[in-house]
Amino acid sequence: MAKAPDGRVSALLDAACARPVFDWLRRPEVGSVMVRGRAGGTGTPFNLGEMTVTRCALRLGSGEVGHAYVQGRRKDDAEASALVDALMQTTAAGTVRNAVLDPLAAEMADAKAVRARKAAATKVEFFTMVRGEG
Repeated sequence: MAKAPDGRVSALLDAACARPVFDWLRRPEVGSVMVRGRAGGTGTPFNLGEMTVTRCALRLGSGEVGHAYVQGRRKDDAEASALVDALMQTTAAGTVRNAVLDPLAAEMADAKAVRARKAAATKVEFFTMVRGEG
């Protein structure tokens, strides 16, 4: 869900089911987080910079709690992601998986394949010919 395009989680969730009644534990709020990196993936951590995120937490009427952190200023997407998180803890988990999570995973796999095909089309094969000297 974190990598889903803007509004996609909301659209899939709304198509799958009516949004359940919930109470806010933390309304969607925009803030920033520090992004850290490591040189070569194993070196000493360093602060790369800040990234804007929207976070929220909610509790369904049946008691399940859902949390979400979404990149950017996307309050609707944070709410939908938190609802999916909470619903995955209920008997509706199978429905939510089939209607929201599986389509998102398929779309991401398709996008990755398209990127790979575009990259492969620009690949240059280098080879060495042995000259007859010798």
